[in-house]
Amino acid sequence: MHEQATIRDLVATVLHVAEENDAKRVVRIKVKLGALSHFTPEHFEEHWVDAAAGTIAEGCKIEAELSEDLTDANAQGVVLEDIEIALD
Repeated sequence: MHEQATIRDLVATVLHVAEENDAKRVVRIKVKLGALSHFTPEHFEEHWVDAAAGTIAEGCKIEAELSEDLTDANAQGVVLEDIEIALD
């Protein structure tokens, strides 16, 4: 359940940023997955695809990197590092 909430919040954040910038679609997102987040890049992408379906983020490229740093302040979370949007 925690994973779904994390993804829902991230999708909401991405859509908010895209809409604030009058984006027509989200082209790419880049995220850092915390070492204790319970995500692998593949697992994250599966959840993302489901959560972003029907939004302007559907079909965007996902760059997900798994951190190995157990002491990082964000080790239990997912950090959005970059968003690429299309305005047309």
